[in-house]
Amino acid sequence: MRNFYFSEKVRSEQHLYEDIIIESLKIYGQDLYYIPRDSAGEITEFRESLPSKYNSSHKLEMYIENTEGFDGEGDLFTRFGVEIRDEATFVVSRRRWIQSVQRQDNEVTAVRPLEGDLIYVPMTKSLFEITHVEHEQPFYQLSNLPVFKLRAHLFEYSDEDLDTGITEIDEIEFDSSYTIEATVAAANRGIQFEVGETIKQTTATGIEITAEISGWQISTRKLSLIHISTEDGQYHDIIAGTCTYLKSNESFTIESIAENMKQSSSEQNELFDAGNLDFLDFSEDNPFGDPND
Repeated sequence: MRNFYFSEKVRSEQHLYEDIIIESLKIYGQDLYYIPRDSAGEITEFRESLPSKYNSSHKLEMYIENTEGFDGEGDLFTRFGVEIRDEATFVVSRRRWIQSVQRQDNEVTAVRPLEGDLIYVPMTKSLFEITHVEHEQPFYQLSNLPVFKLRAHLFEYSDEDLDTGITEIDEIEFDSSYTIEATVAAANRGIQFEVGETIKQTTATGIEITAEISGWQISTRKLSLIHISTEDGQYHDIIAGTCTYLKSNESFTIESIAENMKQSSSEQNELFDAGNLDFLDFSEDNPFGDPND
């Protein structure tokens, strides 16, 4: 039986230990942005998750445990572009996370950082997605757990809704989202379309389609639209016709629609598409197997 005169559960020592850790993180760490994930639900017909939403950001001091650069497989060069597979481990104080993120004046109800949340590193302008939260290191040194270790990999954007309030983070959405380029009628050129506002179009069957404005060029009358969604959970295209600019409740007309598939300069998809496609001989009975099949 242990000697009860010696205890590792002295509250004052635990607080002192935690204070020292917080001070160390403020000295050796960096100011990063913690971005909680807000799931948009799922499409019940196919049981598929809808793109996630990230509606807030919280500045926190964190220590990047990778001292010699990011971990992971690094940069991979393929015919379809460059894949950057960086990984990192971030250390954050449990108390500071609770004070800054799990506050009573916001919508975050989780009791710890969650897998799927994001961390933005201003130094490298990188966005990381948390894949695992380790909450038992160091392992009960003073019978408490003062930090979270957040293992994360580089975030791959896939039409998520970023409304964090931090311009350099939200611009990732505008630069990478699948975009519809709508040409607005000349008579409606005077409407002051603002980035981040919403337009609405009602289909012939009464379904409302909404889209977020990501750009407006008054000279060319090009209105860039992202995050097209509908009230019935099914996909519907915005078409040429009448729409409503919700901020001012003004009606306007779209004359034409074009898709803008965002691609990086290193991708060769268009070369494959426009190249010679006779590498498969469809005169054969089985062009995918042996010639004599």
